[in-house]
Amino acid sequence: MAEISNFDLHPGDLAPPFSLPGVDGKTYRSDDFAASSHLLVAFWCNHCPYVQAWEGRMIGIGREYRGRGVQVVLINSNDARAYPDDRFEAMVERARLREYPFPYLRDESQSVARAYGARVTPHPMLFGPDRRMIFQGRIDDQFDAPERVRHHYLTDALDAALAGRTLATPELPVQGCSVKWKP
Repeated sequence: MAEISNFDLHPGDLAPPFSLPGVDGKTYRSDDFAASSHLLVAFWCNHCPYVQAWEGRMIGIGREYRGRGVQVVLINSNDARAYPDDRFEAMVERARLREYPFPYLRDESQSVARAYGARVTPHPMLFGPDRRMIFQGRIDDQFDAPERVRHHYLTDALDAALAGRTLATPELPVQGCSVKWKP
């Protein structure tokens, strides 16, 4: 487990552009989501127990907020050779089984993870209409005990951003499995 609070991107920074293949056979460019008022990019994977614990909550966020102008995009940048559960074929299967309501993209070169400064999985980053970062941090305060969640960091940030309010805490430490970099 890693808990990290040093980041490359910070609130106010522009979202780096990307063009990545999705599990649905399409290639997605960051510009494809221009119609959405907010873009939530989360670095993700299949094998990490933190991702698995938060997965249902992220699916719920994707379903709840898509009708409110928020596009959620998950990006898996892990070294699939060293972590076979993160192979593209496994991503396709997981997205199908869990009925992901958002694109799940593969960053084989890891260049997008590097551009965003992804540290762990999950690592959610929220960008506003101008595609400047508004928030990055944890989904909530209890990855392994959803019934004990007291702080809903990500949904609180989404609600504040959609209401046009400034976030009191736009950056929180992220917690999860380290991004699995290629040698």
